[in-house]
Amino acid sequence: MDDRTREYLRGRFRDYYRRVSLSPPPDAHLREWGHIPWTPGSGTTMVRHQSMYDLGDLDTFFSDNAPRHAYFSAARYDDPGASTMSKKGWRSADLVFDLDADHLPSVDPEEATYPEMLEACKDALMRLLDFLENDFAFEDLSVVFSGGRGYHVHVRDESIRELGSEARREVVDYVRAIDLDVDGLIRTVSDRGTTKRVLRTEGGWGARVHEALVEYANDLREMDDADARERLMELDGIGEGRAETILGAFDRNPDAVRQGNVEAGGPGVRRLVSALATRVAATDAAPIDEPVTTDTRRLIRLPGTLHGGSGLAVTPIDRADLDGFDPLRDAVPDRFVGRDIRIEADERATVELNGKRVTVQAGENTVPEFAGVFLMARGEARKAPER
Repeated sequence: MDDRTREYLRGRFRDYYRRVSLSPPPDAHLREWGHIPWTPGSGTTMVRHQSMYDLGDLDTFFSDNAPRHAYFSAARYDDPGASTMSKKGWRSADLVFDLDADHLPSVDPEEATYPEMLEACKDALMRLLDFLENDFAFEDLSVVFSGGRGYHVHVRDESIRELGSEARREVVDYVRAIDLDVDGLIRTVSDRGTTKRVLRTEGGWGARVHEALVEYANDLREMDDADARERLMELDGIGEGRAETILGAFDRNPDAVRQGNVEAGGPGVRRLVSALATRVAATDAAPIDEPVTTDTRRLIRLPGTLHGGSGLAVTPIDRADLDGFDPLRDAVPDRFVGRDIRIEADERATVELNGKRVTVQAGENTVPEFAGVFLMARGEARKAPER
């Protein structure tokens, strides 16, 4: 980034911070603070090991310094400003989740557009929230658009604050369906003097697999016999004989499927359940960034600040407003709306922000400021002299 571009962005970030009031996280005085300034050159310098006492008044600090990126720790410490981690005195930490489009198995960062990446990441976010709210019954959580390519979720229930890294990894493994125990999704129950195996339909992964089984069985019933057999035989371990047995069991006793009974249909149904569990794990898991959640000392972006790699706001989202949240509109700072600026680009690029599609050509262009800031922050354009 050249000097003109860097100084322009720093000045506009300062204008933004002079007109907003940032909300600190709970227990802000117990957290470590860090930021990345607008340093010259291609590298970045992280300033950390700071406390709220070191920063002083939060709004004054940001309006004076206008950092490129700003962070606070998930952890609470006895002495958050101590110069080394060992001296800080760890107390507890929020459980933090990071979803980034770069880490989604369904997204190719080289091929997907920015809006496509954000849409895929929001889908993953909704799956993550299903786990956190329904499987774990967490209540004190907040959702934040990262300002970049994804979302953060902060869980602050007292029950999780003192969990160590290994316990947090178990949460990660669950939501990512790592080594999903299919046998553990089945329990043995007594029914009129006999025992039978049934899926755990009351919640969790068992309920997800059961839903897939019911849907799969309904689809088979709507096919003719030949097509239904062929579909079943696409699964590993199910030949023509087992396919016939499964179809017969589904036809004779549809209630067994609805009840999660995996005895009806014999070993073939259990093989089917195992295959469906693998599919459900692939489609329903939340591909979170594992190191962020397991790190009990992680720094995470401060809501309300600007992301130095996009110029978009790190935006907290009310849970009730999440369905309608559009980061391409709602995270565009008002301060960057309403005027045009001159930029220089080396090649053609397209930006979709604030309800507009802006295309720049190689050379000098006049663009809405929010689009220019976005391209300059991403390193795809430079500030041109104003005429």
